[in-house]
Amino acid sequence: MDSTVRRDQRIVLVTGASRGIGAEAAAQFGAAGAHVVVNFREKRKRAENVVDGIVAAGGSASVLGADVCDPAAVETMVEEIGRMSGRLDTLVLNASGGLERDADPGYALRLNRDAQVNLATAMLPLMPEGGRIVFVTSHQAHFIHENDNVPSGYAPIARSKRAGEDALRALIPEFRSRGVGFTVVSGDMIDGTIIVRLLERRDPDSVESRRAAGPLPTVEDFARVIVAAGTEAVADGHTYFVGGDDYLAAGALTR
Repeated sequence: MDSTVRRDQRIVLVTGASRGIGAEAAAQFGAAGAHVVVNFREKRKRAENVVDGIVAAGGSASVLGADVCDPAAVETMVEEIGRMSGRLDTLVLNASGGLERDADPGYALRLNRDAQVNLATAMLPLMPEGGRIVFVTSHQAHFIHENDNVPSGYAPIARSKRAGEDALRALIPEFRSRGVGFTVVSGDMIDGTIIVRLLERRDPDSVESRRAAGPLPTVEDFARVIVAAGTEAVADGHTYFVGGDDYLAAGALTR
């Protein structure tokens, strides 16, 4: 961890930030002046490249490896951030999974629900009044109760992510008691992400049907909304939507 953090900087932890949406969100938080803690599970070099890019652009960042499914690793991460800055202003719960070929049947729920809840509650003592927790999800997950037309290979992941969102929303009173806000960012399939690439192999028709409905949002588009969700003054539980106008027009819009 890099201990050279200015007192006036917002401290932001982005999980799963070694690539894709997490990496781009980290870069955009860094460009906005925050010190960004780039979390990774296995790909240290990728995470270091993200940090190097932020620093080269004039920003401030550090790497912090941890498997968010491992409570001991999460506790170590809390201790490291506490030593570095004494606080965490924004927690972006971006890490997710379940489509990996070697994932066991229970992995999606452990990662997308249990690990998110554990990480949020573990970090909460570090978060000052005015802090913000952001949960990153997909329309397929967010709207799964209203629209179950989800690619078959993605359905278990969608259900587990909705379970994670529901569990975190249930904690809003606890977050609020500490002055910490909670927001959700829900996106359509995001062009260029690993999820879309995996679905293109497993269920190419589902991806093609989404593309037929209109241009998919880009990683940059989605990351901009994540940064807004981590900083703007909005009501607790507010949901930001990115792309997928057909989902929103179907009458399932909830905020």
